[in-house]
Amino acid sequence: MVITLVPVNALRQHEQILNENLMRIQRDLVRDGMIKDPIIVDQRTMVILDGHHRYNALKRMGYKYVPVYFVDYSSDHIAVAAWRAGEHVTKAEVMRAGLTGDLMPAKTSRHVLPDRPHGVNVPLAVLKEKPHDNKFHP
Repeated sequence: MVITLVPVNALRQHEQILNENLMRIQRDLVRDGMIKDPIIVDQRTMVILDGHHRYNALKRMGYKYVPVYFVDYSSDHIAVAAWRAGEHVTKAEVMRAGLTGDLMPAKTSRHVLPDRPHGVNVPLAVLKEKPHDNKFHP
């Protein structure tokens, strides 16, 4: 598994965020001194699939880079579902929101992918300046 350090401004959101979740994640980041899970991003479009609150917390805290796990969103191995009962969301809707900036409400999409990386524990200090090597090997 390779985690890539990507400039924060290179990524595109497809969902809004919830302020209470953002504040909780910021507190966790400060307490832990690290980000435990990478942001999941489509490799072709740079659209964030999972990790909007982590991304926004790092951005608001002034970090220049975020740890990213790139995936091929067109793969049949990646599925999307709605968090709320009775709602439906498609990959095409996720892409349209990410590419146009017309964001979906927070917690609309839930992405299911095999081998989702957890516990990579990237120190926040690594995210401050341009890394010598954009790869982080947990």
